[in-house]
Amino acid sequence: MATHTLVIIGHGMVAQRLLERLSEQTVRPYSRIVVLSGEPAVAYNRIQLSAWLAGDADPDSLTLKPAAWFLKHGILLRQGDPVVRVDPNTRQVHTEQGHTEAYDHLVLATGSRSARLGLDGEDLDGVVGFRDLRDTQKLIDISQRNRRAVVIGGGFLGLEAAEGLRHRGMAVTLLHRSSHLLNRQLDTVGGALLKEILSARGLTIQTDTAPRALLGSQRVRAVQLTDETLISTDLVVVAAGITPNTELAQAAGLACDRAICVDHRLQTSDPSIYALGECCQVDDQTFGLVDPGYQQANVLAQVLSGSLLDATYIPAIVPTRLKISGIPIYSCGQTRPDDATESVVWQDYSSNRYCRLLIRHQRLTGAVLFGETRDGPWYAEHIQQGTDITDWRTNLAFGPAYCETPA
Repeated sequence: MATHTLVIIGHGMVAQRLLERLSEQTVRPYSRIVVLSGEPAVAYNRIQLSAWLAGDADPDSLTLKPAAWFLKHGILLRQGDPVVRVDPNTRQVHTEQGHTEAYDHLVLATGSRSARLGLDGEDLDGVVGFRDLRDTQKLIDISQRNRRAVVIGGGFLGLEAAEGLRHRGMAVTLLHRSSHLLNRQLDTVGGALLKEILSARGLTIQTDTAPRALLGSQRVRAVQLTDETLISTDLVVVAAGITPNTELAQAAGLACDRAICVDHRLQTSDPSIYALGECCQVDDQTFGLVDPGYQQANVLAQVLSGSLLDATYIPAIVPTRLKISGIPIYSCGQTRPDDATESVVWQDYSSNRYCRLLIRHQRLTGAVLFGETRDGPWYAEHIQQGTDITDWRTNLAFGPAYCETPA
């Protein structure tokens, strides 16, 4: 039997989901599957990095599959040796340590990194991202020796980093350029509620605020804001967006835009190379959440195995489920009203629960839930289906129990 090799570059959560889906296929087209990763550890749950940072999880508990699983499925792992070159002409990849691996098909799952801010002082010691095990260990080590931290970015990662460092005993100031926290997932009311709760727990939060420079000789000592204010600090965490890792693809001559361009079968401009997850771009859309990556992994497993000839990935409205320091948040679709939408709003001030539902032409277009999120999937289903809500609009805020009656 001829040897057919699949090589996967990167071993994050999405790459691991692809391996699991491939192992479930009845047709096994590859006699060899090789995973090459620059990280020293096997795939782990990145979502739980914040729990480890806060001291609520052990790093060993983050591992997704034990070594025995890979042995069972005949998957070869090469960890801690990053790929430095892809040669599409010879169908080979080359690693930093001089290892060469030939492939019949190649999957790029190179993920992303923390976006650079373009600030003076960004390369000083004590300026850290929050993306992987090494970043998290570095933050823990610094927190044990120092007491002041500034986190730049009020999205999910920034908030989780700030709360984790606060749990470690640091005095944390969080800077966010937008007018409210989680501005991609929450409206202004939800963002204000979140700020109020987190401020009461001890975080110092400054919205509508941006840094101008990071100051220090060798190690960061202060953050200078655009209004010239100085904030003294021992640590700066940069969590203000991500940049897809496209360098390998670009050097190999693959079509790239903001990320690696793929079609709806996750195929790049080279027919033997595919990409998925945070490093890929479908049409004009890139992805920063794990759920779209999991959907892509499901499709690509079918494409590579030939189990479904017309398997395609179509980007869909994906709900966002978050839990910020125990506070559940759920959003789907449109999050802020405009001139064409109407809003249904309820708020329980005593329990800090809040809901905004956005409606256009008697169809639900968006939902923002804060503090109580159990009806979120039901709202998301009707947003995705474009359901006419005329018959139960008056009860919409109370969820399915008041809107759907038995036939």
